[in-house]
Amino acid sequence: MDSEKAHYIVATCIVVRDGKFLIAKRSEQEKRWSGRWTVPGGKLEKGEYKRRPKDTKEGHWYNVFENLVKREVKEEVGLDIKNIRYLTSLAFEREDGVPTLIVSLYAYNDGDEIVLSDELSDYKWVNLEEAKNYDLIEGIYEELEMLDRVLKGEETIEWSKLD
Repeated sequence: MDSEKAHYIVATCIVVRDGKFLIAKRSEQEKRWSGRWTVPGGKLEKGEYKRRPKDTKEGHWYNVFENLVKREVKEEVGLDIKNIRYLTSLAFEREDGVPTLIVSLYAYNDGDEIVLSDELSDYKWVNLEEAKNYDLIEGIYEELEMLDRVLKGEETIEWSKLD
């Protein structure tokens, strides 16, 4: 395997309900970003797709990110999601040197009850203005801004460096 091409792959999902965004507070026991606010998501594992039947005769699997965020959102906050769409992507290098690619998606929920996993200690449904009052992990607010524009039917913009 070419180490220059190997990455952890993560998918996150901003859940939208009644024009508000779901944010969740990471537990104080979490190693990374403890006590900070984020959106549900997690790492892709091979079993995520290899346990499923292949979708093509040549051995491909479709909807890998969609299935990942469906599982992560259900595990972390107990919600079922639908109409999953792409928002943006980012890459970073973890403290241990592992390059990581994050695909940020968004989806809708119609009203299930929130059930938090042990990884999370609180949740809120917020609009963009309310989100400013929370200690969000870097980049989450900007993704909420991007999604807010998309939902208003405004021009889709790419993330840009802050001044």
